[in-house]
Amino acid sequence: MKGVILAGGLGKRLYPLTRVSNKHLLPVYNKPMVYYPIQTLVDAGLAEILIVTGGNHAGEFLRLLGSGKEFGLKHINYTYQDGEGGIADALKLAEHFADNDKIVVILGDNIIEKDIKKPIEEFRKQPKGAKIILKKVEDPERFGVAELKGNRIISIEEKPKKPKSNYAVTGIYMYDSKVFEIIKTLKPSRRGELEITDVNNAYLKKRELTYSMLDGWWTDSGTFDSLLRANMLVAKQAVIASECEAKPKQERSNLK
Repeated sequence: MKGVILAGGLGKRLYPLTRVSNKHLLPVYNKPMVYYPIQTLVDAGLAEILIVTGGNHAGEFLRLLGSGKEFGLKHINYTYQDGEGGIADALKLAEHFADNDKIVVILGDNIIEKDIKKPIEEFRKQPKGAKIILKKVEDPERFGVAELKGNRIISIEEKPKKPKSNYAVTGIYMYDSKVFEIIKTLKPSRRGELEITDVNNAYLKKRELTYSMLDGWWTDSGTFDSLLRANMLVAKQAVIASECEAKPKQERSNLK
């Protein structure tokens, strides 16, 4: 299984910060934003990773990440998206990289607290289709929203004015190789983009879409409010980790 990070777009909601930088290169606490999805995929055991980027600052990814050795990777693959055609439009650029293998896709501005090893392992065993990860949120109208009935998804609606549930579709998706055939059948939405929700609904229509609930917190970083929230959550997590690391040392010191 291979990993794909979608880190293109112009990040207009973060102007003027993104006039001189790709959104995914902005800092979140003490690391560039793109470090977090890379680490998420690496922690899940994925060693082959493609970064889809675009805009005027794509070359900065290569300068920053190089071969990926900082993450224990032998190399990172890169490709370029012209314009802003939507998530599904960016994903179609990964067809050659996927080479008929299953893929795990994560949006470059998505940051999570815990790992996704379990849902990825579940998808490895899933014979075909797709898998998405859901999270209960307070502002579902900002996201694709899944309507559940028992243990099934019965509908997914993109940024609904009146959400049918509080379960947001996080920016983590898993697909078999048929995803690229599906993308080729899509038509642009009213926003002029190829929507990832249409991809997920295509799998849903075929009854080949499963889901998992995400453990821990999750946030995107695409607006000023969510970018601030991401910084606060990551900083808090770093403080807790530092305190946990220091505690055993203190306990050993007290025993002397």
